[in-house]
Amino acid sequence: MIRLAVIGAGLIGREHCRLIQDHDGVDLIAIADPSAAAETLARDHGCSYYSDYAAMLDEAAPDGVIVALPTGLHAEVGHACIERAVPCLIEKPIADTLPAALGLAHASEAAGVPILVGHHRRHSPDIREARHIVIAGSLGEIVAVNGLWLADKPDDYFDAAWRREAGGGPVLINLIHDIDCLRFIVGEIAEVRAFASNAARGFAVEDTVSIALRFENGALGSFLLSDAAASPFTWETTSGQALYFPHRPGDCYVIGGREASLGVPSMSLWRHKDAGQHWQHPLIEERIPLDGSRTYPNQLRHFLEVVQGAAEPLVSARDATLTLAATLAVQIAAADDRTVNVRGLLAEAV
Repeated sequence: MIRLAVIGAGLIGREHCRLIQDHDGVDLIAIADPSAAAETLARDHGCSYYSDYAAMLDEAAPDGVIVALPTGLHAEVGHACIERAVPCLIEKPIADTLPAALGLAHASEAAGVPILVGHHRRHSPDIREARHIVIAGSLGEIVAVNGLWLADKPDDYFDAAWRREAGGGPVLINLIHDIDCLRFIVGEIAEVRAFASNAARGFAVEDTVSIALRFENGALGSFLLSDAAASPFTWETTSGQALYFPHRPGDCYVIGGREASLGVPSMSLWRHKDAGQHWQHPLIEERIPLDGSRTYPNQLRHFLEVVQGAAEPLVSARDATLTLAATLAVQIAAADDRTVNVRGLLAEAV
């Protein structure tokens, strides 16, 4: 049995506990969180409870740890795991600043202790297959990418004061997942421009953002983000893979190539029947089959392989830092009304 512990007993921490309990070959040995609710959760799962995560790491000595804490604590806890040679899965984003993220990536690499970052969509069969299709050249040269994340968060979501302030909006909470998917499928993002608005609610934080992207491979992209729009056009809804969301099939990404285009997550691939045909000729649709697996169990299964040394993290600390940089570039571009170079932003953080 692989012995895992969970640090953080909030919504996603509780979900990780359930997933561990439902998975064969793994044992949840401890939960660390200072809240009384966490002690009850540990009792319900039949595992040890610790109010202090450092004491848990030292006394319980888990084989691996899942870190589901507020972002500002990720680097601190990540370093504590590295110092004890314990592989960890850290929820996204990897850290709250680029220097903190880079420091964690360097420490992980220097010590040879792996960190898997919880950009869970990469473990979803639609995102995984989309990447394979692009890399295989089935679409030809990628020229254009479009994405949507439009949802209507309820009023009581904003009862927590931090969600009404800068940094608590959909860019760092929601868009970061889409940025990671676009990097994973299409390639590295070179430059970003953006416009942001808070007109829907009037809070200090953005509610709607329009984004223009230039990828390092030359492709151009656009993305529209809002948490104030009634819509099914999010990965959570269209994929049917997310927790707590209804499923309505559709697409949230369109990837356009010289030879074909792909809708994700419907996996509709559109191409002409014969070479030399063009916009005045009909297109044929092919539905790419998926394996039917589920995202979160896939992520846990992969983490267990990382803990055993049988696999390298699909999303390493270094990789997740690039996602954080591209996401922060959106915020800076909107605030400063300028184009932001992602690698330049990273260089400034070193």
